[in-house]
Amino acid sequence: MYANTYKMNRLSEFVKNKRKQLGLTQEEFAEKAGVALTVIRKIEQGKENLSLSKVNQVLSLFGHVLVPTNEKDATRIS
Repeated sequence: MYANTYKMNRLSEFVKNKRKQLGLTQEEFAEKAGVALTVIRKIEQGKENLSLSKVNQVLSLFGHVLVPTNEKDATRIS
């Protein structure tokens, strides 16, 4: 459980920091990403029940995607 929380916090901080670097509110960012405001809020709050396609829609604004990765490889990267 702790590993999942850690990973979600990393995603949350990444998205929040990138959004702020762009100088966008959550509402503006949601519109730019083409997702509902609730999607941005869930991501930034570190919620675990997210749609992978919606997360990738948001991450694509930064040239990133979230993909399934072998846990051993993910540990080595972080």
